[in-house]
Amino acid sequence: MKSFLPVCEPLLAGNELKYVTDAVSSGWISSAGSYVSAFEKAFAAYCGVRHGIAVCNGTVALHLALRALGVGPGDEVIIPDFTMIASALAVCYCGAKPVFVDADPETWNMDAAAVERRITPATRGIMAVHIFGNPCDMDALGQLADRHGLWLMEDAAEAHGASLRGRKAGGLSRIAAFSFFANKNITTGEGGMVVTDDDELAAACRYYKNMCFPLDAPRTYLHAHIGYNYRMSNLHAAIGLAQTERADAYKALRQAHGRQYRERLAAIPGIRLQQDTPDGENVYWMNGLVVTSAYGRSRDELLVHLREQGIDTRLFFNGMHRQPALKDFGCDGGSDYPVSDLLADNGFYLPSGSNLREADIDRVCDVIAAFAR
Repeated sequence: MKSFLPVCEPLLAGNELKYVTDAVSSGWISSAGSYVSAFEKAFAAYCGVRHGIAVCNGTVALHLALRALGVGPGDEVIIPDFTMIASALAVCYCGAKPVFVDADPETWNMDAAAVERRITPATRGIMAVHIFGNPCDMDALGQLADRHGLWLMEDAAEAHGASLRGRKAGGLSRIAAFSFFANKNITTGEGGMVVTDDDELAAACRYYKNMCFPLDAPRTYLHAHIGYNYRMSNLHAAIGLAQTERADAYKALRQAHGRQYRERLAAIPGIRLQQDTPDGENVYWMNGLVVTSAYGRSRDELLVHLREQGIDTRLFFNGMHRQPALKDFGCDGGSDYPVSDLLADNGFYLPSGSNLREADIDRVCDVIAAFAR
């Protein structure tokens, strides 16, 4: 059998080892080390905003952003149905209710036209998720939010460096959350960051992420509010700073891979691909496809065949309306998510790491093409 091709491996091709070694040598491996603030400043600047708040993963970055926005029990937050469950969990952590909207059949992002139909008197805001690195139509969502007096935030966990009309993800709304998990375009192994241009939101995030210790006063160990231990270590931040230094190079690699996949797969009958948002810059965190009847084989048959050929894959997310865990938060199933259902039942993504070679992508596409009936 040919060598195994995983869905993703981290690319650590810069100063990661140098900076981690320096952090260890300094003795500062906790969140008080200098690499944390350096990473925050560098990544915020990369996103085109003034504030970065480093945390221990992307899910808590979402929670922290929602907490800073004042989300609490009785509130509703509109999110896409087709997303990783972390988007919904963060809303639930606040005691609020996530409300779902179906996906756009072309871009696979939340359908902006469907959002307005889900607004109620309890709605406080909209969480836009840039699915697989493809930016949402933030202009349409922003206009809708303004019209109804709602805030707009980004779940940019998959969209490092993505942009819309020249503005990067993270700077397209009041506040945004990123993940730096090992499969992301920029990684710290585990980690996340909140970014914003809003001074008050940034201060709230810094306050809540550190157990509500006062920001500019002596520590008396008296706490006025319930906070969280969401800090990032100096070691993780050292990796993050090195990754941010090479962010544009890594983005270019993912985009080259995305173009190659699309050029090869578009010619195969029965294979549907995600379409880029108009005026958007997709960073192709993951390259996914949907198998239709014209392919002549089912999705599951293709998955088994790829595995037999040493090619790893991952299923698409199951829609939030299908999640048993969310029913306790008043999220009933319903049947008005046809696009999300189609994606979940027929979609999967392919090896997409930054360190893929052209020959690897050709190998994957050759297998898919040859297996069609």
